[in-house]
Amino acid sequence: MSRLVHVVGAGLSGLAAAVQLQRRGARVVLHEAAQHAGGRCRSYFDPKLNATIDNGNHLVLSGNHATLAYARAIGAGDELSGPTQPEYPFSDLKTGARWTVRLSPGRLPKWVFDPHSRVPGTQPADYLSLAALLWAKPGRTIAQSMRARGRVWDALVRPLFLAVLNVEPSEGSALVAGNVLRETLLAGGQACRPLVAKNGLGHAFVDPALRLLQYGGAEIRLGARLAGIGFSGTDAKPRVSSLDFGDGVDTLAVAPADGVVLAVPPDVARTLVPDLTAPNEFRAIVNAHFAADPPLGFEPVTGLLNGTSHWLFAFDGRLSVTISDAGALLDMPREELARMLWREVANVTGNAAEPLPAWQIVAEKRATFAAIPSQESLRPATRTRWPNLMLAGDWTATGLPATIEGAIRSGQKAADLLMNPSTEQ
Repeated sequence: MSRLVHVVGAGLSGLAAAVQLQRRGARVVLHEAAQHAGGRCRSYFDPKLNATIDNGNHLVLSGNHATLAYARAIGAGDELSGPTQPEYPFSDLKTGARWTVRLSPGRLPKWVFDPHSRVPGTQPADYLSLAALLWAKPGRTIAQSMRARGRVWDALVRPLFLAVLNVEPSEGSALVAGNVLRETLLAGGQACRPLVAKNGLGHAFVDPALRLLQYGGAEIRLGARLAGIGFSGTDAKPRVSSLDFGDGVDTLAVAPADGVVLAVPPDVARTLVPDLTAPNEFRAIVNAHFAADPPLGFEPVTGLLNGTSHWLFAFDGRLSVTISDAGALLDMPREELARMLWREVANVTGNAAEPLPAWQIVAEKRATFAAIPSQESLRPATRTRWPNLMLAGDWTATGLPATIEGAIRSGQKAADLLMNPSTEQ
């Protein structure tokens, strides 16, 4: 009989773990506290816009191998699309200047030697400061490890790291930034093409996974909030023995051969797992969606400088902006914020600033853990001291910031270690 594994949490890390477990022959029961799967990466119908939108604008890179493999495994490989070349257009909201950074395809960064491909007003030597991140020591910030000023920093490095770390980049973890650098710019343009879920996050990552799991015989329990974990065994052989989904009323026994993947947010995990260290500081992300058509041929993703908006996403019938590390905006009146952001969008796209189109603001107060050195040191490993309990989530020690790639890798690693505990990864 195949091994039974309970996956608690149906966000991306939990879905990735469940899919990987099923592919490796396990019987899967997927438990989710909410009435929907996807966690912070999902789609829903918004009646105000009369459209299906994502709860956040998420960008995937062509070098995110775990994400692309997961999408192919669930039959959604064609749901991610983007430009054929690794190009990033930018617009300066203050000066009106526009340019495009065009990365070269190979590992040799030829683009920094081409004035038409690099940031205007920079020289090839200006980019050498990034190399210091490759040897960054744990516990140091980006500003402590490289020169966090100048044209390259302002017009390229800071916007990119702000997007992936979701903290003020100068305060961000140099170790995490170095890992991102290795997998993006250092890997060459072939790893840096921006990809978006053309039909929404649900179509790309969530719904196909649920269908695949159901087709494979997995049991999916929505609205099942884990209230407690029962531990037993000796000090030499501890294990998880039960899962309580309702003050002892709905308690599931976990047999010695069964396994558990805990793929819940860090604050929830700390209440369930004794003595668990986990990140406890978080940062907000604000997304604004506008029911307006982008200009013909407008790029799908544009970086914005010297404004409130950080990135502009263009979809059919909709323009959306993302603001990272957006805690200062959470208390701002929503319509005032929408008008301010729309003026920036109209400035870039040429749309009329008035009237304000139908809009929606989606604010995630605790969108990601804070990718700063003190929080990086709190990220736990996948393994726990209970051999049949593994942790998954973008907040675990993936070495990456809280991204789709980090979440999927964490789930896949938890599944692999549970099915083959002798393997170190």
